[in-house]
Amino acid sequence: MKKKNVLLFSDFGIDDFVAVIFAFFSEEINIVGIVADYGNVSREDAIRNAAYLQEVTGHKEIPVFSGAVLPLTGEVPVYYPDVHGIEGLGPIVPNLENSNDIFENFDDFKDLIQKYENDIIIVNVGRLSSLAAAFILYPGLMSKVSDFYIMGGAFNVPGNVTPVAEANFYGDPYAANVVFANAPKKIHILPLDVTMSAIITPAVVDALDAYYQSVQNKVGLLIKPMVDYYFNFYKGTSPGISGSPLHDLLTFWAMLEEAEIQYMEVPVKIIVNRGEAFGQSIGDFRNAPPEDKMKYRIHRIAVQFNYSSFIRKFYEIMTNHKTKTP
Repeated sequence: MKKKNVLLFSDFGIDDFVAVIFAFFSEEINIVGIVADYGNVSREDAIRNAAYLQEVTGHKEIPVFSGAVLPLTGEVPVYYPDVHGIEGLGPIVPNLENSNDIFENFDDFKDLIQKYENDIIIVNVGRLSSLAAAFILYPGLMSKVSDFYIMGGAFNVPGNVTPVAEANFYGDPYAANVVFANAPKKIHILPLDVTMSAIITPAVVDALDAYYQSVQNKVGLLIKPMVDYYFNFYKGTSPGISGSPLHDLLTFWAMLEEAEIQYMEVPVKIIVNRGEAFGQSIGDFRNAPPEDKMKYRIHRIAVQFNYSSFIRKFYEIMTNHKTKTP
């Protein structure tokens, strides 16, 4: 089986961390580098969480690059400790010294794209500031990336920061527009429209935890305390929700199971004007002739996915064997 080489841009909150564990457990994904960004936490904390990930998984060979510290707006980022915890990993507090010594300069990620030319996928599950910088600085190089998957936006559902805006796009809408206007190919966008349905129930979390205890898998045992923390937040904001929506996990799964997810190819724009619509993601879904549609670049927006396939694949990879999902 040929693995998918992935350069990950991440702000290392709870769902990011679970998604990367999923990627490490998968035999289909090869993470070749990580760009650690501000977003759920500060860039420094994101780098520390990436270093902690290296430590607990033993994957110290994966380079971590220092990403953006603030958005293209120049404003001081707002973090969300009530969602991801003070450290970004719920109740888990990484105890690492000198973690900021592990990162490499952002510019050095170019070597990875050259090495895996036309055989590397960029997955961005945080703010788009660093990815936008890459498009601005190295437009020719980015044409050598084989595919792009981005978690962000809320097109036909409410936002999670404002009534209309999702956190990743709201955090830096200028960067989002740079990426969507300059991408050399159509980007796969995984918005809240689908990721809010990527629910991992407490029953699945408990079954995984029991499995990891039985096989003494220390990495797997990190999942339950993080996802339980995440679920407690969502129970407060989305009464009646049946589990934790793992947005970034769905983005990785979509990369593996394209036949199980439905996309619509439509023009995309992110609102940058200050006001109630700031950060809103707009897609022109109208059944109109091309000349009547918005004059923006067309990208692939996920609108539906096979939940049964998603949860089955997740459970199989996380336990490394096929079994009935609880």
